[in-house]
Order: sequence, then structure tokens, then C-alpha cells
Amino acid sequence: MELGEVWRLIGIETHDAYTNMAIDEALMRLRAVGRAPNTIRLYKWRPSAVSIGFFQSVEEEVDVGACAELGVDVVRRMTGGGAVYHDSEGELTYSLVVDAGNPKVPPDFLGSYRVLCDGIVRGLRSLGLDARFHPVNDVVVGGRKISGSAQTRRMGAILQHGTVLIRADVSKMFRVLRVPDEKLRDKMISAAHERVTSIERELGRGVGFEEVFEALRRGFEEALGIALEGGSLSEEERSLAMELRGKYSSREWTYMR
Repeated sequence: MELGEVWRLIGIETHDAYTNMAIDEALMRLRAVGRAPNTIRLYKWRPSAVSIGFFQSVEEEVDVGACAELGVDVVRRMTGGGAVYHDSEGELTYSLVVDAGNPKVPPDFLGSYRVLCDGIVRGLRSLGLDARFHPVNDVVVGGRKISGSAQTRRMGAILQHGTVLIRADVSKMFRVLRVPDEKLRDKMISAAHERVTSIERELGRGVGFEEVFEALRRGFEEALGIALEGGSLSEEERSLAMELRGKYSSREWTYMR
């Protein structure tokens, strides 16, 4: 297939939760004013983290004591959606920043999710998985969720980021996320195994981050009809991200609701 416009590809970087969210916002802000290119970034979390949606409450969604005990960060995203556990050894996260008027991205949320998540779908299919888009913003394999995404549109730019599960630690996930009824925890863990899956579980073999990275590179190029060119953050992007990190690591931001 003939590829069209060139976007920047950044990966694989590893940062703490506050830096990862700050970089995503910095890229969106600078894309909005034309000082950053359309970008796809693939990254890991160290330490592991729980991210909550912009409109959520930490107290209602997160077991803060368990997070402290396990050394898990807690961060509020600028995107909506639910609380997510990001395992440092089991997840590759993607973020995509593009100008809101780009003709490759439909103007409506559902249409844009379908197009952008198609990069994940195609990437996973190249690994041998029967991945499918599941509205509004998930990718499933065999009816089980393997990737979820969230999106925001501000200042004339779109930020979409989401998870790709390579391996899933469901038990740890339910330790750090607040469970409505502790008596039902074991049943909820069993149910989650039926609702959530991972690349390794589906393929029945070990899978490295680089293999997934290359699959997603191919997937996004095919889905969007673009060429991805390896790059890194500019000094302006890094500077703004470090400035924004203070917000994401602050108690005021984390506990704003």
C-alpha cells in the first residue's frame, strides 16, 4: 500500500505516571499551535500505576493504601473513562496526537475511535490474533477486552491514548482498584478473567515489548495510510512536559474531585 503523510513515532520510553501524562498533554498542546508534528508514542510505566479518568474520584475508585504498600503510583488523566491499572511489566501504552481537522480522523467521537483503534486491531491481527473493534472504544479478542482507549479534544488537537495488554495481573489489579464488596472479590477476579485477556494468553507464548511495538507500527501505518518515522521529543516538548509534571504529581490535581 502506498503510504501518505509522515507522522512521528516515539518509542519505547519508560517513565513514571506523572511524566507519561505530562508528555501526552505537552504533545497535544504543542500540536494545537503547530509546534509539534502528528505523533504516535508508545510507552511503559515504571513504577506500575493506576490512572483515573478526569471526572472520577480517587477515594471511590482506588485503594490508596494498597497502592502505597505495593509502590503503585496514582495519577489523574486529562481524558475521561474509568480507572485503569497499568502494570510495568505487562502493558504497552500508546498515545496519538493529531490536529483535529486532519481528514484522516472523523470529526465524531465514535468514528474517530473506530479509525484510530483500527491501528491496534491491525497490529494485533499481524501477530495472529482475531482482534475486533468493540464500540465505543475497546478492542476485543474472542469477546474479551485486550485494549481500551480514552480521548479528549482541546485547542484544535486530539489526544487519544490507551492500553495494549501483553500479560495481565488481574489479582493485583483488584488489589489496587476499589472493590464495591470485598466478599465478592474472588468472584470478581474470576469474572474478570472471562472479560479481559492479553496477547500472551491468546497466543500461548511469551511476547516481548519490541515485537508488540513493531506490530503496532505496522498496524497504525496501514490503518491511517501514513508513514511513521522514528523520532524523539524536542527540547520544547520536554520542557513543557517537565513543567506539566508538577501538576500531575500534585495532590490538588489528583484529588480535585
